[in-house]
This record gives sequence, C-alpha cells and structure tokens, in this order.
Amino acid sequence: MTATEPARSTPPPTPRPMRADARRNYERLVAVATEAFLEDGATASMDDIAKRAQVGPGTLYRHFPNRQDLLAAVLQQWMQSVLDDAEPLLTADDPAQALGTWLSRLVAHVTSFRGLTAALLPTEPSPESPGRVLHSALDVLLTRAQDSGQIRRDVGMKDVLMLIGGIAWACSTGKPVDTDKLVGLIMDGLRVQP
Repeated sequence: MTATEPARSTPPPTPRPMRADARRNYERLVAVATEAFLEDGATASMDDIAKRAQVGPGTLYRHFPNRQDLLAAVLQQWMQSVLDDAEPLLTADDPAQALGTWLSRLVAHVTSFRGLTAALLPTEPSPESPGRVLHSALDVLLTRAQDSGQIRRDVGMKDVLMLIGGIAWACSTGKPVDTDKLVGLIMDGLRVQP
C-alpha cells in the first residue's frame, strides 16, 4: 500500500448460526430475564435469572458476558413490542386521539422496567438507544395530530417527553398514580383551544 492508497478494511467475519439447543437457551434466558427485570427492576440477580431459566451460570455468561448485554437483549425484544403496539396508531383516523392513546401506552412502556425510565425516555436518544423507538413513534403521532389542526404547533416532542417523564417519575415513587387522568390533563393542554 502506498501513502496515497486508502487503507482497506477487512469485513468482520459472519457469525456462525447458533445450534438449536443454544438458541433455546438464549431465548429462555431472555424470556426469564424480562420477567425478572419487570418484577425486580434493572438490578435483578443474574444468578437467579440463570436458575429460573434452568441453565448454569456459565451458559448465562457465555450468551451475556455482563448485565448490560442481557438488558440490551431484553430491550431489543421490548422495542419490537413497542413498534407493534404503535403501528395501528400511526394511521388512525383521529390523530389527536391516537396521540393520547400512545401517551398512555408510553407511560406503561417506560414504567414497566423499574430503574430504566431515564434510559428509555431520554429527550435526545442515541441512535442505538431503546428510547429512539419511542421517539420515532411519538414524532409521527405528534406531527400527524398537529397537521390535523387539533394539537398546538408550539409544542415539541421534547416538551411532551418531559411531561411524560414527570408521570413516569411519579409512578416510580410507589404511590398510587392515576396515569389516565394525568395523560388526559396533558392532552387538554396540547389541544388547540377554540
């Protein structure tokens, strides 16, 4: 290679497909970890997850070397369920009603994993952040509702996320929270007033 030639990079090797038993263990670990994180929050015991999945700790750590890797796999599955949940709302006949429905679902989605609300509801998510899925759906729904003339144009996605973040924070206190009422109040504030 001369000084003027660009450096050539070697493509990464293609990962080998998992054996059937390894795939089953992986899927069982993700399913059990999802339950554990929903029950106990982001600090659920890794050893307990391995026991509940009926695999040894070595199998768990072979698939997921650390807690962040396991959380990432759980959140990847979670992002797909969020997308599936948002899909019918993106083309709903009443964009403002669809936005209100999504805001209620958004609260449920971000509060389901205790200790992860900040990661799931950042005001500026990175491209690989699970929160980007929420941003994407909210952006489409808010824009459609504003374009329909029902929702104020001076409100941005960050404003809505901060309001939803406040509800999510209230839910994390352990005190009873009427999330539907609070989302209704947000929607009252977002609507164009006659």
